[in-house]
Amino acid sequence: MQEYQRKQLLERVKREGATVGTAIPEQVDVQGETIDLRSFVFEIKRRETVPAGERERVERAKRNLRRERRKRRRRLESESISYQEGERLAEAIVGIDRALEALESLGPTDIESEKQAKEAADQKRWMSFLRQALGHEDHDGGPRGSHGGDR
Repeated sequence: MQEYQRKQLLERVKREGATVGTAIPEQVDVQGETIDLRSFVFEIKRRETVPAGERERVERAKRNLRRERRKRRRRLESESISYQEGERLAEAIVGIDRALEALESLGPTDIESEKQAKEAADQKRWMSFLRQALGHEDHDGGPRGSHGGDR
């Protein structure tokens, strides 16, 4: 592969929006193990949330995909390979990036923050209800004015 071809492929891999329109690879070899990547991503994405038991599996998959991406990128940057092999590597890297974007968009940690936000909102509503029920606040949320200020 010529050096200018290598630079073109590396630019393609680094390009913002390179994953737009890119399909997630059907399978990818990660550390000697073949993963059915597309079916794994779609299986996880079709759920509303990632179940607690699946979070570690998703996080492990993301770590392995990042590791594999770095390995392939180093190979593209430094090894003496044919242009066709370089194209295959670049395509695989962009496909891995697409899968990582899909998995990152799940935001497994967002589930916890969403739960906390709901609990905080529930507690705020409960406290507001108690203030109203005990007569410490009128219905529009402000303090009652009928006490003549002698609280």
